[in-house]
Amino acid sequence: MKRVSILVPESSVMQAIADPQYLFSAVNQFLEVAGKAPLFEVQLVGASHEVKLTGGSYTVHTDALLHEVTETDLVIVPALFGDLPKAIQQNRTLVPWIINQHENGAEVASLCVGAFLLASTGLLNEKKCSTHWGFSHQFQELFPQIELVEGSIVTEEDGIYSSGGANSYWNLLLHLVEKYVDRATAILAAKYFAIDIDRSSQGAFALFNGQKNHGDEAVKKVQLHIEANIGERFTLDSLAEIISVGKRSLERRFKKATGNSVVEYIQRVKIEAAKRSFETYNKNVSEVMFDVGYSDTKAFRDVFRKLTGITPIEYRNKYNKQVLAEI
Repeated sequence: MKRVSILVPESSVMQAIADPQYLFSAVNQFLEVAGKAPLFEVQLVGASHEVKLTGGSYTVHTDALLHEVTETDLVIVPALFGDLPKAIQQNRTLVPWIINQHENGAEVASLCVGAFLLASTGLLNEKKCSTHWGFSHQFQELFPQIELVEGSIVTEEDGIYSSGGANSYWNLLLHLVEKYVDRATAILAAKYFAIDIDRSSQGAFALFNGQKNHGDEAVKKVQLHIEANIGERFTLDSLAEIISVGKRSLERRFKKATGNSVVEYIQRVKIEAAKRSFETYNKNVSEVMFDVGYSDTKAFRDVFRKLTGITPIEYRNKYNKQVLAEI
């Protein structure tokens, strides 16, 4: 029997508590139907018997208090809600318990922005981690000692797991089912819950909005120039001339301010524009490619796939309403 302890932090997301409870309970039912013994013993664990969630809109009744759970096999840290630094502070009493359980052999898995609470334990230091793409910059600012794998759906290192944003955590839950039970049961669960089991990137869902709240007005000027001239082919020299600095100085300041190199930023801005074009207009891949300043089909395809996890034509077919109507 695998003991699964789903934490119930204050200011957490109700679905990120209910969904793993539902999944592991459903897997138990699948096993029983197949004539096998149920595998998971699932408990909701918290610092109090009643925990208010989502600004007090919901109350969850826990099955056990922290001190009553001395041993477990898997700790689930659900997504937090609202002001994340404040939520971490609200739940600081959970941190020693998470650390103690991991030291005693339990695996720990964070769902979406539950990674912020898991990161505050120090267990992720010098390790890889995933979280919601929309919170990656804030995560990197708060936890620079952790290697954030941007766009990733699932990371796993030394018995510590993390997932991408929002519904991406289902892929981590299915990964755990496959590990603890088998591939066939994970596939059955994926079909039951209508989840794409092998999705490995949240890049297709990410919206790039360049970090501008950094105080370096010269860098911001370059950012705005790039964003206003999507179809241009930029060089470091030409961009450095805009703010009258050397290209090495521009690179250093740009990386410090935005978290991206100049080249990375240009790629992200252009691909974001391409995504919007694919979603809105009935243009083919070549037309969109030229609109955003690419002339090499392979280069455009490679960069697009690196940043979104799928090809340009796959993205167009997935999100363009007119294309969908024709399929």
